[in-house]
Amino acid sequence: MNLVELKRSMTTLRLGGMAETVEARILQAQAERLVPIDFISVLIQDELTRRGDRFVARRVKQAEFRDATKTLDGFDFDFNKKMDRKLIFELAAGRFVERREDALFLGPPGTGKSHVAQAIARSIIQSHGHRVHYREAHVLLEELADATALGGRKQLLERLEAIPLLIVDDLGMRKLPATAAEDLLELVMRRYERASTLITSNRPVEDWGKLLGDTAAVVAMLDRLLHHGHVIKFGPRSWRTKAGGLKSDDAAE
Repeated sequence: MNLVELKRSMTTLRLGGMAETVEARILQAQAERLVPIDFISVLIQDELTRRGDRFVARRVKQAEFRDATKTLDGFDFDFNKKMDRKLIFELAAGRFVERREDALFLGPPGTGKSHVAQAIARSIIQSHGHRVHYREAHVLLEELADATALGGRKQLLERLEAIPLLIVDDLGMRKLPATAAEDLLELVMRRYERASTLITSNRPVEDWGKLLGDTAAVVAMLDRLLHHGHVIKFGPRSWRTKAGGLKSDDAAE
């Protein structure tokens, strides 16, 4: 069997990682005089690496992040020095998802809540392989309202309930449907102690009753989110005002 036939056979056996590297590995084996078991080991590691990379890529694509390139390495923690950096990295380690705990990221617009939420989720995909679903709050609640109108509410809620980590981003940034409080409460109740929910908002929780139009529903929702929840406050400085050359007070005017 020649090299071309060997690659074709590997591809037929769905060993694409080996097929991609076998020629280079043969040269390496000759140059380094690898014994057969070491040669086979590096080929197997190539296959495992390729499969792992493809698995992570699928999970990231399925998550539907707004920006899948966000990482904690690319976040400047020194810009707002009072942020709880230790807790952020603890969340990125993924144990809160294993324990089915929740998280709230609160702070003014432009302070990095969405960046960190997506970066944490990406880290958890890479380290644990968990499924993640990302939605901006107004989009998620509109989808629930539409599903209710079309008779698909139960199926959508069941799908959302089963996701290990759900990110609800930018609560309070856009106008919400009239059913927002009821829908968000039901979603949180279904996921409570079964899966992890991470919500980001530019509004303090004291304003959520007015924001969602149902104080009783908000109290019940926060009772569950905070029971096993981690709260991180972002800010006060905004990246966007920095990039625009404005002071935070100027940008607020």
